[in-house]
Amino acid sequence: MAVAMGSGRVSDCVVVAKVPDGPLSTEHFALQTEEVPDPGPGEVLVRVQAITIGAGQRAGLQGSASYAGAPQAGVVMGGTGAGIVETSNSASISVGDIVVGRTGWRRHAVLDANEVQVADSALDPAVHLGVLGNNGLTAYFGLLDVGRPEAGETVVVSAAAGSVGHIVGQIAKAQDCRVVGVAGSDEKCALLVDEIGFDVAINRHSPDFRAEFRAATPDRINVYFDNTGGEILGSALFRMATFGRIVCCGAVSAYDTANPDPSPRGIPGLLVNNQVRMQGFIVFSYADRYDEARAQMSAWIDAGSLVPRHVTYDGLESAGRAFVDLLGGRTVGTTIVRLGD
Repeated sequence: MAVAMGSGRVSDCVVVAKVPDGPLSTEHFALQTEEVPDPGPGEVLVRVQAITIGAGQRAGLQGSASYAGAPQAGVVMGGTGAGIVETSNSASISVGDIVVGRTGWRRHAVLDANEVQVADSALDPAVHLGVLGNNGLTAYFGLLDVGRPEAGETVVVSAAAGSVGHIVGQIAKAQDCRVVGVAGSDEKCALLVDEIGFDVAINRHSPDFRAEFRAATPDRINVYFDNTGGEILGSALFRMATFGRIVCCGAVSAYDTANPDPSPRGIPGLLVNNQVRMQGFIVFSYADRYDEARAQMSAWIDAGSLVPRHVTYDGLESAGRAFVDLLGGRTVGTTIVRLGD
């Protein structure tokens, strides 16, 4: 770590060394130092304690996420972090407060006080970055507002062991739904059923996947929460019930490849015939309701019906490896990089 206090203060950061045009590797990132500016009026200086990494950030590096802007080399990798306020020029935030905001992959961040959330210092930063952060908010609004599950319905979740998927499944169970998960290994499927509470889980790499998928959805699918696109979305389209809802959250199958799966067959025919609604959404559209979602998910956590999962990497230098592991299906739950003190 390189930190010099006072004038000319510098701190570690991770920059995009090269915009990837194929699968992501650790060589696409570089650990560097940057000068830390003094916070201006209405700003705070945050010493970042942890950052979270999500599959959707890969879409940003492709240029396929409109909210992320065009990908660029030589800039600090974007992302959300949690940390302690070292300097505050805001009446609403005090030195020592724990805040969550768009820090990027860096040790110190200067942020607009109006764009950070003051967090409960008694909770692990992983909770603020995972279930109470964008991952949990995405699961909450995507399932409840877009999917609108009803008790007794069948909800299917792809990338079900991921940062969003494992939360979606638990929220669906809290709505008294039957929940089917699709994941990338037998180990993940066992975890989904035995530890997270899914009713059934299917390995997408199984040679009998289509038959197993049909067997797992005997009454067809009322809500499909799609994190992957590609072949799994194609399989779900053919299993949708009349008036079913497809929640388009992400497209993991297309993020880390130069040759993504083609769009599935059956659109719009199957949507029309079965009167299925297929809708995409962006979690930032629900910003005025974040407090509502966090309060409800905190209540579920306290009641034991929502158990957040995360995998931890240590040190800012490990962020690139964490990202590669996530895209390679080697993580479960929210991916957290702890920067330590």
